[in-house]
Amino acid sequence: MIEKALNKIAEQILAFDEASLRNLRAKYHSRMIEFDTSKEWEKAVIIYFIINSVITKNALFNQNVLAGRGKEKRKEKRDKGRLKLIE
Repeated sequence: MIEKALNKIAEQILAFDEASLRNLRAKYHSRMIEFDTSKEWEKAVIIYFIINSVITKNALFNQNVLAGRGKEKRKEKRDKGRLKLIE
């Protein structure tokens, strides 16, 4: 049940625009560094790290795409050495 809920949350987060998230990051960073014991502070920490995770995911994605690492590229490389049946 928890995994299903996390997957749903991840799908929703992936739909967010990175530029919009970047605009919110400073707000949640400021709130996070002003520690208190409230639920609002806890949520701010979670939100801040969610924003950072999306930014990090996008950077890793772009880095790997630019390096030619992807399922399509691996398949092309794998198929290059194989003979193909021509009918």
